[in-house]
Amino acid sequence: MEFEGLPEGCIADILSRTTPMDACRLSLVSKLFHSAADSDAVWERFLSSDYHSIISQSLLPNYPSKKALYLALSDHPVILDEGKMSFQLEKKSGKKCYMLAARALTIIWGSTDQYWNWLTHPDSRFPEVATLRDVCWLEIRGVLKTLTLSPDTQYAAYFVFKMINARGFENVCVELSVNFDGDHGSSKNVCLDPRERSRNERGVAGLQRPSARSDGWLEIEMGEFFNIGIEDEVQMSVMAVKDGRWKSGLLVEGIEVRPKYEN
Repeated sequence: MEFEGLPEGCIADILSRTTPMDACRLSLVSKLFHSAADSDAVWERFLSSDYHSIISQSLLPNYPSKKALYLALSDHPVILDEGKMSFQLEKKSGKKCYMLAARALTIIWGSTDQYWNWLTHPDSRFPEVATLRDVCWLEIRGVLKTLTLSPDTQYAAYFVFKMINARGFENVCVELSVNFDGDHGSSKNVCLDPRERSRNERGVAGLQRPSARSDGWLEIEMGEFFNIGIEDEVQMSVMAVKDGRWKSGLLVEGIEVRPKYEN
């Protein structure tokens, strides 16, 4: 039997077992496929199983269809936990993405005005960002429960920040680490200064540097892990404690955890 001879509900059930990208492509096959691909039965499967509890914490409007809701959740982050976290769907796959706001991170001396300030920023999705005034011991840590993430998915963590009139980060190695499942983890040295200099690169030449994001911030990958879907937590850290240099001008948006795919 050809697919065109199947009932629309049967086609919808088949499409719901593919991916959002596949469903959009197959919607071009015919009017019947288009109708089936736009149905709530398909897009309900693409939404995360806990989406009801997630959107209940936000001020999202009522959307006319599950597809419209899916697109809204993939196009714009939803702010949760009183501004300490954001949630978003990865558009191609429907996998869950989270960002821990600076307020959800443990920042050493973060509550001391002499070293850190908390300010609003027009580019931030969150109510506040952490602004570094002056420290010689930079230590930022974040923890995320793995059950909040999509199972059977390769994830990467990204430190999201800006540099404004920064000092103390040139030629300084910063250690980024991601630890998962207690013993499994990785760490690496990077340079947070986005400007590559032709001279005086001693100690940081060849190190990974941040890249620009579409939302106006910088990001740098901290590490990756595979989430099998059991109860655990992923621990992430940004450390610069050995060089002894005083640092300032770092604005912390947060740490984002999102699916990672091979290029």
